[in-house]
Amino acid sequence: MKLELKNSLSVKLLRVVLLSALIVGVVLSCAQIVFDGYKTRQAISNDAERILAMFRDPSTQAVYSLDREMGMQVIEGLFQDNAVRQASIGHPNETMLAERSRPLQPLASRWLTDMILGQESSFSTPLVGRSPYSEYYGDLRITLDTATYGEDFIISSVIIFISGTLRALAMGLVLYLVYHWILTKPLSRIIEHLTQINPDRPSEYQLPVPKGHERNELGVWVNTANQLLASIERNTHLRHEAENSLLRMAQYDFLTGLPNRVQLQQQLDKILVDAGRLQRRVAVLCVGLDDFKGINEQFSYQTGDQLLLALADRLRAHSGRLGALARLGGDQFALVQADIDQPYQAAELAQSILDDLEAAFALDPHEIRLRATIGITLFPEDGDSTEKLLQKAEQTMTLAKTRSRNRYQFYIASVDSEMRRRRELEKDLRDALKREQLFLVYQPQISYQDHRIVGVEALLRWQHPEHGLVPPDQFIPLAEQNGSIIAIGEWVLDQACRQLREWHDQGFAELRMAVNLSTVQLHHSELPRVVSNILQMHRLPPRSLELEVTETGLMEDISTAAQHLLSLRRSGALIAIDDFGTGYSSLSYLKSLPLDKIKIDKSFVQDVLDDDDDATIVRAIIQLGKSLNMQVIAEGVETLEQERYIIAEGCHEGQGYLYSKPLPAREVTSLLKQAQRSRVVS
Repeated sequence: MKLELKNSLSVKLLRVVLLSALIVGVVLSCAQIVFDGYKTRQAISNDAERILAMFRDPSTQAVYSLDREMGMQVIEGLFQDNAVRQASIGHPNETMLAERSRPLQPLASRWLTDMILGQESSFSTPLVGRSPYSEYYGDLRITLDTATYGEDFIISSVIIFISGTLRALAMGLVLYLVYHWILTKPLSRIIEHLTQINPDRPSEYQLPVPKGHERNELGVWVNTANQLLASIERNTHLRHEAENSLLRMAQYDFLTGLPNRVQLQQQLDKILVDAGRLQRRVAVLCVGLDDFKGINEQFSYQTGDQLLLALADRLRAHSGRLGALARLGGDQFALVQADIDQPYQAAELAQSILDDLEAAFALDPHEIRLRATIGITLFPEDGDSTEKLLQKAEQTMTLAKTRSRNRYQFYIASVDSEMRRRRELEKDLRDALKREQLFLVYQPQISYQDHRIVGVEALLRWQHPEHGLVPPDQFIPLAEQNGSIIAIGEWVLDQACRQLREWHDQGFAELRMAVNLSTVQLHHSELPRVVSNILQMHRLPPRSLELEVTETGLMEDISTAAQHLLSLRRSGALIAIDDFGTGYSSLSYLKSLPLDKIKIDKSFVQDVLDDDDDATIVRAIIQLGKSLNMQVIAEGVETLEQERYIIAEGCHEGQGYLYSKPLPAREVTSLLKQAQRSRVVS
C-alpha cells in the first residue's frame, strides 16, 4: 500500500521541524534585536559622553573668558558630528554664550527608530574651573539626533533576523535529515517489507532488522513484530482447525467419520433436484442393526464402537453405487442410491449389504456376526422430499423388525396407517391390564411315556375393544418397549399359579404350569423374589412352575442370565429354553446354564418329514438334551406322522394342535377330567 506524499511521516516531520526552527529562529533573533537596541542606546550615551569630554575644556575656556567667537568655534566643532542636532554653551540663568541647532534628519526609517530610540537625546556636562577653585561657569549642552544610530540599528536588526532565521532553518533541516536517516527511512523500508507479507501466511516472510538498529528500539520492534506475525499465524491456524472441527462436528458423525443426518439431508436435497430434472428414480435405504444393544451388553460399549467403525468401512465398499452414505445415529445408517431405473436395483443393493454382513467381524479377541434390517423408499413414488423419504425409510425398517429381522422391505402405502395403529396399540396397552382386557388360555403338554397331560402352557391374549383379538407377537414387543411387560408378566405369573392351585385342589396334583418370560423380565432383578412369593402365596410345590426363556434372550448377556436362572431355580421353578435352534447357542453355553428342559421350535417340527435339514436339527436337539440329561419337548405337533417321528427319536413330551389348541381354563378342566375318566375306565 502506497502512502500519499502529503500524509507521509517524513513530510509531516519536515513541516514540524521547519516550523519549530522558524519559530525558534524568530524568537532568538527578536531577542538579539532587543539586546541590540539596548546596545544602541548605550552607544548613543557613550558617544555623547565622548563628545562632551572632548569639548569640555574649550567650552570652559570660552565661557570663562566670555569669548563668544571662541564659543561659536566650539559649537561649529560639535556640529561636525552629524548626530549633533543642537548645542549650547553658557550659564543656565544667563544668556547663552554660544548656541546652534538644526532640524532632524529626514530619514525613511525614522518612524520606526523614533519608537525604539526616541527622536533625540540630550546630554550636558558642567563647566568648572581648575582646582583648587573649581568655580562653576555654566553648562555645555548637546542634543543628539538618533536617526543615524537608528539606521544602523535597522540594518543590523535585519541582518540579525535574517541570519538567525536562516541558521535556525538550516539547523532544523540538518536535524530532519538526521532523523530521516536514522528513523523514517528505516521505517519506510519496513513498510515496504510489510506490503510483501501474505495475510494468510504472515510468518512466511520475516521482516529484516534495519542495519545498525539491531539493538535499539527499532530492532526490538521488528523482532517483536516478527514474533507477533508468527503468533498470529499460529492462532489463525488454530482458529481454522477449530472452525473445521466444528464444521465436521456439525456435518459428520464423530465416531465413523460418515456424514450425519444434517449433511445427508443437504446431499439428498441436491440428488432429488437432479433426479427430478432428469426424471430418474432415487432409492433411500435405512439400515438398522438387529439386537445391537445385546452386543453392547454382552461384550462392551468399546467393542460396539469398534463394530460400528468396521461396519462403516464395509458400507463404504458400496460407495461406487451410492450417491450418499451417512450414519443417522445409534445403530442406524442411511444409503442413497441415485439414478436408478427399476426398484430391483435397490433390492440388489440391499441384499448385497445383507450378504456382506454374513461374514463375521474379527475384533480381537472376538468374532462377532451382525444382522440388519433394511427399509427402502423410492423417489418419486414414496415421497418427493428428503424428510418424507428418510422418515418413511426409518418407519419401514422399524416395522420390518417387528415382523421378521435380517431382511429388507420396501415402503408400502399401508405403512403409515400401520405405524399409527402400532402407536395406538402401545397407548392402549398401558391400560389393558386394569381394564381387564388381558386373559390367559392354556395349551396342554403331553407326556409320550403314557400319553397323559402332564402340564399346560399359559398363553397371554389381548381382547381389544376395537381391534378384536390382538396377536401376542404384536403387543408383547410393544410391552417390552414401554416397560409395561414387568407388571403384565407379574399378573400372568399370579393368574397362572392361581389357576394351577385350583387344578391341584381339584385332584390334578401332578399337573405342571409353563409360563413364558420375556427378555426384559429375565433381566429384572426382582423376578426371583416375585416368583418365590407367588409360589408361596398359592402353596404350590417345587418344580410345579416351569419358566420358559427364549434362546436369544439368554444369549444377550450369558453371565447375567446364568445368575438370574440360578436364583429362579432356588425359588423352586423349573427352567426351560424356548424356541431352541432359532438363535446362536453353543454347547458350551448350554452346559453353563441351569436348564431343565429344551423346547424344539415348531418351525423345525412342522417340516421334519419333508426337510432333511429340519430332521437333522430335530435329531441333534433331542440327542443334545439326552446328553445334558434334560427333558425335550416339541411344540407345534400337528400330525400323527410328526408325533411318531419325534417319539422314535426319543423326544419326551409334545405340544400342539394334534392334542389341543390353546383353551380357556374351564375347557382345560373338562379336558383334564375327561382324560382322568378315560384312564379309570381303561
